[in-house]
Amino acid sequence: MERIYVTVRARPLSPEESKCSPWKISGSSIHLTNQPSKFEFVADRVFGDECRTIDVYEARTKEIVASAVRGFNGTVFAYGQTNSGKTYTMRGSNSEPGIIPLAVHDLFKSIQEAMILLLYIFCQIKTLPICGQFMHVLLSFSPKDMDREFLLRMSYMEIYNEEINDLLVPEHRKLQIHESLERGIYVAGLREEIVTCAEQVLDLMEFGESHRHIGETNMNLHSSRSHTIFRMIIESKERVEEEGTIDSCDAVRVSVLNLVDLAGSERAAKTGAEGVRLKEGSHINKSLMTLGTVIKKLSEGAESQGGHVPYRDSKLTRILQPALGGNANTSIICNITLAQVHADETKSSLQFASRALRVTNCACVNEVLLSSSSFVVLYFLEISDICLFLSCNDYLSTNVEIKGELIHSHHKNEEYKNNTHNSWI
Repeated sequence: MERIYVTVRARPLSPEESKCSPWKISGSSIHLTNQPSKFEFVADRVFGDECRTIDVYEARTKEIVASAVRGFNGTVFAYGQTNSGKTYTMRGSNSEPGIIPLAVHDLFKSIQEAMILLLYIFCQIKTLPICGQFMHVLLSFSPKDMDREFLLRMSYMEIYNEEINDLLVPEHRKLQIHESLERGIYVAGLREEIVTCAEQVLDLMEFGESHRHIGETNMNLHSSRSHTIFRMIIESKERVEEEGTIDSCDAVRVSVLNLVDLAGSERAAKTGAEGVRLKEGSHINKSLMTLGTVIKKLSEGAESQGGHVPYRDSKLTRILQPALGGNANTSIICNITLAQVHADETKSSLQFASRALRVTNCACVNEVLLSSSSFVVLYFLEISDICLFLSCNDYLSTNVEIKGELIHSHHKNEEYKNNTHNSWI
């Protein structure tokens, strides 16, 4: 059992705001200067307005990323009022990378920068076996993980007005949440891209970010109007020295790393929200209220006592359910502003963080038996088809008989993959 790790990060103030700030940071605590005995909050780490994002990242997220490679689920999310620096913390800028880019680079730092692609052809082309037998894909990790083979995927979704949209495939909207024994809680129809390097991941994230809902309010010119969940799925299995088959039964580790940028809580009187912006703010506040209720219930031990925890009252808490009192290493970055005008919102954010400190998770290595429905198998088949078509293209253009055999084999693989996917839905 391990509790949620809570970090507080203060947004830089303007010179005018600094003169009348009612807050004081001292070590790992923060309190109101005019009533220190009444309101003092202690976190695992408290970072002032001069800290760098890399400092926040190394406090806990770096360790969560390393654990994800070893098979543990991990979740990190930024929480706070609107315009408190959450998106800057998670995404960063050109001069200062945020939590997500730092985590992605760290994940692939363990990988030798190239993916080794080996195509084994064991017989003459006239006796082609099933295409999947030709392919072996290796992602070579650091020495301690060199005995494992990895397959990495990523997805990027937003929750906008309580509807789930796929940011990698913008036309995939209003997706539904499902649950199964094999996959746990998942979003049906969400695109998961195979990725082989950090640059590819960040390019996909940039594409997804261009389709996120962002709007202008009185408090923020680029206000996030939706919650986003950036997800890396890491599959790995022990490397087999001898030639094996795709149907061999073996243990596979499957871990999920969620990096979440929450939209900020807001008051219409301050943001000046009207019409569409007001509706967006209402949905944001409702989902954050549910998140607060879930954290409060868990901090009081409701789940262990058989009480009801309202995960299903919000799409956000339902998707993040394993990270809230479940099987995951979780860290919350509480973004605040120390300005006098936002003292009430800051106090509310710190109270949320204080409750989160009392929530415990039980993270464990996730291992399943390698089956025909494993993504490792499905993607070996997919990649092998492509490689075989490319490698044999010249020969096939002059040999109609062999081309027919290969097309038949390709259709056999497609039928296999479709049947497997259908069993998951």
